[in-house]
Amino acid sequence: MTFNALNLLKEIGVALLIFFISHISIHYLISRNRSQKLLPPGPRGWPILGALPLLGTMPHVTLTNMAKKFGPIMFLKMGTCDTVVASSPEAAKAFLKTLDNNFSNRPTIAGATHLGYNSQDLVFADYGPKWKLLRKITNMHMLGGKALQDWAHVRASEVKHMVRAMHECGEKGEVVEVGDMVNCAITNMVSQVVLSKRIFANKGLESKEFKDMVVEFMTISGVNIGDFVPCIAWMDLQGVVGKMKRLHKRFDVLLRKVIEEHVESSHERKGNPDFLDILMANGEVPIEERLTMSNIKALLLNLFTAGTDTSSNIIEWALAEMLKNPKIMMRAQQEMDQVIGRQRPLVESDLPKLPYLQAICKETYRMHPSTPLGVPRVAREACQVNGYYIPKSTRLNVNIWAIGRDHNVWANPLEFNPERFLSEKNAKIDPNGVDFELIPFGAGRRICAGYRMAVVVIEYILATLVHSFDWKLTNGVELNMNETFGLTLQKEVPLSAMVSPRLVLDAYV
Repeated sequence: MTFNALNLLKEIGVALLIFFISHISIHYLISRNRSQKLLPPGPRGWPILGALPLLGTMPHVTLTNMAKKFGPIMFLKMGTCDTVVASSPEAAKAFLKTLDNNFSNRPTIAGATHLGYNSQDLVFADYGPKWKLLRKITNMHMLGGKALQDWAHVRASEVKHMVRAMHECGEKGEVVEVGDMVNCAITNMVSQVVLSKRIFANKGLESKEFKDMVVEFMTISGVNIGDFVPCIAWMDLQGVVGKMKRLHKRFDVLLRKVIEEHVESSHERKGNPDFLDILMANGEVPIEERLTMSNIKALLLNLFTAGTDTSSNIIEWALAEMLKNPKIMMRAQQEMDQVIGRQRPLVESDLPKLPYLQAICKETYRMHPSTPLGVPRVAREACQVNGYYIPKSTRLNVNIWAIGRDHNVWANPLEFNPERFLSEKNAKIDPNGVDFELIPFGAGRRICAGYRMAVVVIEYILATLVHSFDWKLTNGVELNMNETFGLTLQKEVPLSAMVSPRLVLDAYV
């Protein structure tokens, strides 16, 4: 080895040593600076992995139990990421209202990267001009109050299809797979508004396959170790990223096919554009406001996954609770018989006259929120919350599941009791992001864009199911109320039941 080569190696070694010492020194100074500030209390985690190994398979439950020890604002090291968990209405309000602007962005996670077209969607996009444009378009043409009224006839049509299919199952003595059939109906509602056509029959392998894809989407978007320990993300220890990439390809093929067919048929809708026509026409606006094809596909993916699965989950949980508590089902049916009778189907305009049915929906939001830990946010800058120091880039999770089961907020919180929402104290509580005791759709500027649609669809479909049919479990089948954790809270065993008609036969035609 030459003299020059030896000198070069020495220089590299010295440089690496300086880099290592500098890195340790900076880390020490940051840690020392933080130690002089009061972080929220929290559990001591493992080296490198932090609190991740403590969470188990049901993180929302584990974090709820931890909050009983450490308090409603907890600080955890999740891998190498700082994380704060809010577990009470007051704590949620402090972050999502008082500090809403500081926590208006989402962290970068594998699900958003590999499934959400690199965070180009409405759920995970950074808070800024493009996100505001997506939100504005969806509110104006699909999810806002007036837009919802404009496509009420679509909801009525799809509910009628669903009821007819369930009635046929009853006549044949077949079980109704509740989640599949409800998800199919909601997906068709969305597709009629977005694409001007129904994309699924009520029953069949195609709709079941799509439902399975959506469930997989929500399940694998849960805890991924690589999101919290970036240096080992490339190893994909859980195999989650590989699953995401494969699932993304399947969704992308579907979305490309949908868009291509839609463009080819655009001449048929001249003067009467649907939602996708409006999105595609956005290419004519100034370039800084223009939606890319990734934005469009990512938004469609939001609508066909989060926009369908969350609502069908709530309906499935609510019906399961009523099968578990037949007196609640009976009281809901009595209310509907008094208001509507049995000579006609229920219509949307009946819903405001059904306070007990609305109370059942609220009680289901409380006990079975679709996103138990909310969708994560991240601190843009360091801040103070209730006297605690929250460092910059800290991730925030609001434990909505814990808030719904808080003994300090709710009497007998583990009991499914819709009557609590008929009391003078709770009657005015709504799931619209204002009352922090009940925030199933989140709150603040990043509240779920489709929460208005979800409330209408959930109340309408659930009311129709209860009014139209008597429900019972198949002989020998026990009701399973276990949960499966993911980005959304699924039933471990999907609900299936037998139906028999309650209305005059003409109502099912």
